[in-house]
Amino acid sequence: LFTDGITNKLVGCFKQPSEGADAAGTPEPEDVVLIRVYGNKTDLLIDRRKETENIQLLHRHGYAPALYATFANGLAYQYVPGVTLTPHTCQDDAVWPLVARRMAQMHRVQPDGPANPKPDLPAKLDQFLRLVPDRFTDPHKDERVWKVFPSVAQLRNEFEELYGRLLATDSPVVFCHNDLLLGNVIYDERRARVTFIDYEYAGPNHQAFDIGNHFTEFAGIDEIDYGRYPTPEFQRRWLRAYLQEYDKGAPVTDVAVQRLYVQVNQYALASHFLWSIWALIQAEHSTIDFDFVQFGATRFLEYRQRKDKFLALRCDDD
Repeated sequence: LFTDGITNKLVGCFKQPSEGADAAGTPEPEDVVLIRVYGNKTDLLIDRRKETENIQLLHRHGYAPALYATFANGLAYQYVPGVTLTPHTCQDDAVWPLVARRMAQMHRVQPDGPANPKPDLPAKLDQFLRLVPDRFTDPHKDERVWKVFPSVAQLRNEFEELYGRLLATDSPVVFCHNDLLLGNVIYDERRARVTFIDYEYAGPNHQAFDIGNHFTEFAGIDEIDYGRYPTPEFQRRWLRAYLQEYDKGAPVTDVAVQRLYVQVNQYALASHFLWSIWALIQAEHSTIDFDFVQFGATRFLEYRQRKDKFLALRCDDD
């Protein structure tokens, strides 16, 4: 049983005895199948049919593990050798360029469907807000939540105002992972390769949201430290590597890097907002041993703290 996730439960099934095991008894990747069991009530948050389609689409492009089977409350998929990123390795010079390039490659994927799809962000936020309970079943949670958060109506108005500002940055809509926390990036040091996993929220969205969301995850989950949010210097290096891949090797100007830098940091605000609301729903329904109220409150307070500074950022060519 893998215990890092805060949405689902993940079980590894190993062939025993493994004929392909090495001298240390480590099984070969083909001898392992991963079974993900969906968290309680997560069907309220996630379109499982769409998730299956996303995995199949990205596997065809070589960006996702193979899907072996789906069932009522989970799925089975290919094991990917490697280790998940940590708040330290995500800024390692051997690792972050791989992540930047892989995200750029994924953003170039053209899924089936409309030529100009609408971004998922506003609809997903609306869905989440509709699921926030008026009163939490646990009175202690209820008290803790409403000490930090305003009413759902006020949250809705706040996001509408924020999203209006974000739309003005003109971030393009691409195929996004939308949940690229560190635990969803597998780093294979031997092959110098990264693989993204868990495409539950994948779909069309603003390019800058996907990158900004990833940067917010540098803070970690169990012990969140927003002092680890990447510096402007690091971000610009990361974004330049991303654009070199996304633009297929065309020259990348400082102006293009700065424009994306502004977009990414402003959409990072939307990431904080979205996942803080998600955490409130999880606080009501999840059976996983995790303090979702604290997680949501921390992200919402970080949103408030960063909002004015990030929205004040400007591109050099404005």
